Amino acid sequence: MTQPQTSNLQQDAMRYGTLMGIFWTIKFALFPLGMNMPSLLVAFFALTVVGVPLLGISFARQYRDRQCAGVLPFSKAFLFTAFMYLFATLFATIAHYIYFRYLDNGLIVSTYQDMLTQMTAVATEEMKPSLDQFQQALDIIASLSPLDISMQLITQNIFYCTLIALPTALIVRRNPKKEPQS
Repeated sequence: MTQPQTSNLQQDAMRYGTLMGIFWTIKFALFPLGMNMPSLLVAFFALTVVGVPLLGISFARQYRDRQCAGVLPFSKAFLFTAFMYLFATLFATIAHYIYFRYLDNGLIVSTYQDMLTQMTAVATEEMKPSLDQFQQALDIIASLSPLDISMQLITQNIFYCTLIALPTALIVRRNPKKEPQS
């Protein structure tokens, strides 16, 4: 006699997180391309702000309906979404490292440096302190290694994804229906 297959939250979160990580990697490719084509940069930000949460909700609903028989209490929904985003972060971090180690060659920093130079040429006296701060930030970023940048991005992603896991879990949670008392 075969037993019904039970859901393993961590394995399912890893599976959905891998798919989310692939989405993040494709989305991330729009960022450096957007340095020369602003519409791609807008697409990157739109996919980040709108696409990631909607995909997270969709994956969590699929998990709830397929692996949990339509019942997913908040605590389990939060745990699943937090793990899913964590696995996506790990996947995307590998892509970030590969990009900054082998492909970027200073493109992002030099593009921002060019923009800063153009802004400085037309800046008013009131803008100069802000532009000086921006230059200091660029100097710090330029001094970071690909591993340092990847670690910064993983830290940011974990923080923001923990925050986004809360509303996602609230949206997809579903408690078992109570039987009417007779």
